[in-house]
Amino acid sequence: MSGIKHIVFDLGNVLVRWDPEIPYRRLIPDAAARRRFLDEVCNSAWLAKTDAGATWAEAEAELIVAHPADAAMIREFRRHHAEMLPGPIEESTAIANRLIDAGYDVTALTNWAADTFLEAEQRFPVFRRFRGVTVSARIGTVKPDAAIFRHHAETFGLQPAATLFFDDSPRNVAAARAAGWNAEVFVDPDGLRRDLARHGIPLK
Repeated sequence: MSGIKHIVFDLGNVLVRWDPEIPYRRLIPDAAARRRFLDEVCNSAWLAKTDAGATWAEAEAELIVAHPADAAMIREFRRHHAEMLPGPIEESTAIANRLIDAGYDVTALTNWAADTFLEAEQRFPVFRRFRGVTVSARIGTVKPDAAIFRHHAETFGLQPAATLFFDDSPRNVAAARAAGWNAEVFVDPDGLRRDLARHGIPLK
């Protein structure tokens, strides 16, 4: 019998597709220039500021000071944020829905800006089915900080040893394991099924 009582999902590139290149393929047609911009300017380190609670205006202003020549393209990021989320990962979403329908305790833990999460929540019905969601910007802490795992467990009454977490980031998975959770790196829906079965949760 499985010892897992709680299943926790990351969202971006686990249940929904996330690709900042989508609008910038149009906005910056040159592949090398686009890669430079997304690697050096509007990169994951910058995005982590809004995930941690900074407003887009604050994050944009700070970045424009450092990269004034890119000001126009920096402002386009928030404007086209919805386009960067082209749709659900259908098979993963179906698995999450099946787990919820089967009575498993399913929550979500995500690094996400507060306002754009509210927009995504309206677009993706599965977001509204979780027993609860920890959104990093709402508490000012991002994965892989240990504090966000403590917060999620305490808020939703999870027993760490009975919790199974899926995230596409190996760093976040390592942090969850350090917090005493079971955790697996999400690669694709087939792997998700296999990992669930290995932890004693076969999908029927």
